[in-house]
Amino acid sequence: MGDFGGAPAGGEGGERGGFGRGFGRGRGEGRGRGRGRGRRGRGRDEDKWVPVTKLGRLVMADKIKSLEEIYRFSLPIKEHQIVEKFLGDKLKDEVMKIVPVQKQTRAGQRTRFKAIVVVGDNNGHVGLGVKCSKEVATAIRGAIIAAKLAVIPIRRGYWGSAFGDVHTVPCKVTGKCGSVRVRLVPAPRGAGIVAATVSKKVLTYAGLRDVYTSSGGQTRTLGNFAMATYNAIAKTYAYLTPDEWAPTKFEPTPYQEFSDLLVAQGKIAEKSSQLVEGAH
Repeated sequence: MGDFGGAPAGGEGGERGGFGRGFGRGRGEGRGRGRGRGRRGRGRDEDKWVPVTKLGRLVMADKIKSLEEIYRFSLPIKEHQIVEKFLGDKLKDEVMKIVPVQKQTRAGQRTRFKAIVVVGDNNGHVGLGVKCSKEVATAIRGAIIAAKLAVIPIRRGYWGSAFGDVHTVPCKVTGKCGSVRVRLVPAPRGAGIVAATVSKKVLTYAGLRDVYTSSGGQTRTLGNFAMATYNAIAKTYAYLTPDEWAPTKFEPTPYQEFSDLLVAQGKIAEKSSQLVEGAH
């Protein structure tokens, strides 16, 4: 993952100088903060979703019943409406930071705004998205979509005896981004999330209730800190412990299982496009 360092301080010279005087006319990180407002940024055009990928068509036809079926076959999700369809109103989002970034051009400094957004359902699914745009609202909207496309499953476990609901990470895991290193350690019930504010938000949206954390590096860089935490919890499904070693039952992928449906839909789409071209 790339670094998400902030822009240099100061703003002498350039187009108008300073961070709040660029194309976006924003005030930096004080604007656009969310507090888990649910499904934000949905326009009228999104209510009429027309899938453009094979996976989207299978989801629209109710041939795939859950996100776990997609994760089982490692199918890439290219449409954020797929995640919205399965998680629905349970998916919450929060703007963690909006930071202005600048690029020096021959005409002066070009200021844009970078938004960092975390989404999750507090029950085993979390995503982190980053988007840069001239306008603050556009950056937030793009970051939310990027976060939904990056939603991953989180494997949870127990600190000791396996009774009750899963509440912590199943084992020690470490994630890194840039110079930041984040280590997650299982914790007993009632310990809570012992972490900094940034990583605590990501872990909370992932559905973890008890975990110890240890971090190192330049943790003041919020983007790298959040991404390192995201990479750490993503590793919970990187391998399976012996208690998860069930006999492997090979199944066809959804593309193979519903190939006839996809072929039929492709022919219908081709005919409709030919009719449209003929009308013109």
